[in-house]
Amino acid sequence: MINLNQYEVLTFDCYGTLIDWEKGVLDALQPVLVTHQIQLSENEILELFAGFESNLEQGEYRKYKDVLRGVVQKFGEQFGFTPSPEELNALANSIKHWQPFPDTVEALKTLKQQFKLAIISNVDDDLFAFSAKHLQVEFDEVVTAESVKSYKPSVQNFLLAIARIAEIGIPSEKILHVAGSIYHDIVPANSLRLSTVWVNRRLGKEGSGAALLAQGKPDLEVPDLKSLAAKINF
Repeated sequence: MINLNQYEVLTFDCYGTLIDWEKGVLDALQPVLVTHQIQLSENEILELFAGFESNLEQGEYRKYKDVLRGVVQKFGEQFGFTPSPEELNALANSIKHWQPFPDTVEALKTLKQQFKLAIISNVDDDLFAFSAKHLQVEFDEVVTAESVKSYKPSVQNFLLAIARIAEIGIPSEKILHVAGSIYHDIVPANSLRLSTVWVNRRLGKEGSGAALLAQGKPDLEVPDLKSLAAKINF
């Protein structure tokens, strides 16, 4: 068991860790698929989303809004329909409405009492600004994919966060990265020798959800942020 009180900064993935992105993805995509008479289970939708999103984030950087439009386009190609302009934008336009998990806001406020808080997220600046309002705490640093021009699991996103945190006099060994995706976060963070907490939001659920499967070894696993906050000695 790691001593959580040895850290000074908690860096968080946002979507899937703080914000319930799987509900957001399903709420946006299911109406599109129903319109085109495509019947898929929730797990099938999420796992297709994970594959399409990951592929579209490879290569030359494009904004996350364009990645999400590409995801809808890929669903159309896969199942033989042409999305309307409104449907192409369904995912990107829905992010402003995605809500935190029920335990997120209270846990962040509790953790803020002892730690500096930062975000490392695969998103555009303006889209995170919508989510930040829902999260109701002030983050000390925010590193978006748009600011790095790359997407996790690239280590570049983490390196920029580490560099910014170093500017305020805090070394990487005092950073604890908290995330719900082994693929996007735990693996690259571990490669940089960052300490990690896996928030296993899919504990007890079938399928791999909206993130690709990967193997990694977090320093701590918790089912939610409330459980993490409960482990801190204030």
